[in-house]
Amino acid sequence: MQRPSPWLLLVVLLLGIVLLREARLAQAEEVFLRWLLQHSQSSNAPPVPLTVVEIGRDPLMDPKSAQEAAVPPPQQSGSGAAISPLEFALFLQSVLDFQPSVIAFENILKWRERDKDQEQVFLDQAMRVPKLLLASELSGTVDPDAPWGDIRGFPQVSGKRGDLAAFSGIGRQPTEDLRLVSTGGFVNLPDEGNSGIRVPMLFLYRGEVVPSFTLQAILLWLGVTPAEVKIEIGSHILLPQNRKIPIDREGTLLVDPTALNHARRMTLNELLLAAQQRDTGKGAPSEGGAIRNHVVLARAPANPLSPPDLFAAAIATIQGNRYLRRITPVFDCVVLLLVAACFRTFRKVKQVDLVLSGIAFTAAYCLVALGILSRWHLWLPGVLPLSAVWIFILAALLFPHKDDDARAAATASPPPVADERST
Repeated sequence: MQRPSPWLLLVVLLLGIVLLREARLAQAEEVFLRWLLQHSQSSNAPPVPLTVVEIGRDPLMDPKSAQEAAVPPPQQSGSGAAISPLEFALFLQSVLDFQPSVIAFENILKWRERDKDQEQVFLDQAMRVPKLLLASELSGTVDPDAPWGDIRGFPQVSGKRGDLAAFSGIGRQPTEDLRLVSTGGFVNLPDEGNSGIRVPMLFLYRGEVVPSFTLQAILLWLGVTPAEVKIEIGSHILLPQNRKIPIDREGTLLVDPTALNHARRMTLNELLLAAQQRDTGKGAPSEGGAIRNHVVLARAPANPLSPPDLFAAAIATIQGNRYLRRITPVFDCVVLLLVAACFRTFRKVKQVDLVLSGIAFTAAYCLVALGILSRWHLWLPGVLPLSAVWIFILAALLFPHKDDDARAAATASPPPVADERST
């Protein structure tokens, strides 16, 4: 067996290092990660203290009627316009009996003019909430009348801030009365390049690093102030009790959507029924205990203007410490070197056997990646290793190795010719 050319190994290694630094490759690898998350099995982890209440989706209502009722008129611009303030007030009145730690609204509470009279009812209930988190939205336009001085940034920040999403103003936000009795959290998501598994943790607002809606919910749940938080952009967010939230250089968190399977999800009707049974003494003892000290996240999934169900998954990921970690890039380089070293062997294998072997390797690699992700939350790259395997297989098919026996026969010296005189 001939040794692989050292120049081939060197070229493959250098090419792999260059590709690992390419941002497009990272985006392609996240596509493979999304596929793994969709097909991976949820581990037997304990439940997380998160309850998601879906408002505006009645399981007893006809689905077509519910969808029509949830769609706001064209002139409405608020994401909470499809649900009246009375419904939100009823939700607060019911959930407060279970003593949750934090109540958060991921929809921006902006109502129609004709619902202004009902807003006072919601405000009266909101004043009773110890920790209320309301969504707002940052904007790139500067509004001189916006109360930007009320936004508290993090004083202990290190690292490069230039890659954070930067804003200079506030777009949509609740009314001033609601802002006085609540804490604001920003629900901005990147317009381009959003992979569906990354949620911003930090924003850059007028030079200050401020928390997102997800991070603010965690801070309220833990009772942590911004002064107690240490941030190293591109590495982690350090909270008290040595809690670390890994972030990239853009300040985003890689979310595990399967972590949401360990949270509790219920509709507003189920919450009202649980509150009624609790008042009458007919409810199960676990009904109230299941929400106590939880982060209760209210969302309107039937509303087309509602944000995607990413914030709940991000909160569950942090609460359950289910952070996705990518294996070291050394793994990619080792796979590339192994494939390059086996290239001569590929050329000697029959074409049909080589293709079947490639298919078997791809299936086995995906199964191993699924198992490792489900067990240890460690994800293996798929695009670069599998692409390298199939590129070398294709090269071996186009440039097959000549048979050693045929080559030996072609190069062997001809047999000696018999002397005619001897006969």
